[in-house]
This record gives sequence, C-alpha cells and structure tokens, in this order.
Amino acid sequence: MADRDLRTNEHIRVREVRLIKESGEQMVLPTLEALVLAREQGLDLVEVAPQAQPPVVKIMNYGKFKFENEKKNREAKKKQKQLKLKEIRMQPKIDDHDLDFKSKHVREFLSEGNKVKVTIRFRGRELAHTELGKVVLDNVLERLEGEYIIDKPALMEGKFMSMMLSPKKNQKEQPKEALIN
Repeated sequence: MADRDLRTNEHIRVREVRLIKESGEQMVLPTLEALVLAREQGLDLVEVAPQAQPPVVKIMNYGKFKFENEKKNREAKKKQKQLKLKEIRMQPKIDDHDLDFKSKHVREFLSEGNKVKVTIRFRGRELAHTELGKVVLDNVLERLEGEYIIDKPALMEGKFMSMMLSPKKNQKEQPKEALIN
C-alpha cells in the first residue's frame, strides 16, 4: 500500500475504529479516544486497513514507519534483475570461423543472464535465398548445445531474419557450484 493512501491523526474521519496496540490487543473505540491515546504517547494514529469495518488503526511513529517502507522499497528495487537485450548481427554468407566467434559471444551473453537477438541481414540478391539465413541460425543453435530457450523462432522482418534466445534458468548458478567442488 502506498504511503499517501494511509490517513493519519485528524484525517481519519470515521466515528469509531479498531485500535491494535503494540501488545497485539485489539479494541473498538471512538476515533477521538484513539487519537487522545496516541497524543499521550507522543505518536501518530495511522489507518492501516481503511477497507475494514470499522477501519483498523495503529499507534506508531508515522515518520519512522514511512522511512522504513521507503527503505524496504529501495532494497526490493536493488534486488530486481534488469534483463538486457543483446543483439548479434551476421550475414547469410558468414565463414565458419566467424560463426564460431559470434556463437561464442552469444554463449557469453546468455551465461551473463541476458536475452540475445540473433539477426541475419540480407542485402541485394541475398533476399532471394532467405533459406540460407535459416541454415546459419540453425548452425548457431547447434554450436550453443542447448544452453538456451527459444523465445521467438527465426522469422523474416523486412530485410532481416531474427530469433530471440534467453538463458536457461539454472545457467547462472552452474559456475558457482563448479567453484565449490
């Protein structure tokens, strides 16, 4: 729940509320009485469940509560993995050595946890032989030896044929296990 959705102190405009004390004890009392209890302790009355009947409130330090929530949100954001899309471009008449080199880069990108778009660019008369591009993409898949999941199979998009690959889920964890043994 966003902080701006929580009402505090005088902004709580209902007749009675369910107050949850720090000990966990619950009691239903008029809002004004709950507000007086909060003031006596030098804390705020915060509505934590406005949809309940009667609304649920707690006596707490609202500034500290807000700070803790923001801190939790920042930590959760840090832990999120940003997926990057890497692209490898080739031509249909690529040499074997170059294909090995490009496949090695695809493997590295996948092992880092990135998605990879493998693209074949056709120029001029090469557009008449798009099946050669499909052969090249199949060769790339052979060289990767099953270290991938095909998100989007090879499709023509204008002068380009491309496919999308993503890493297998356990790809990132395998090197760590090898270091332990």
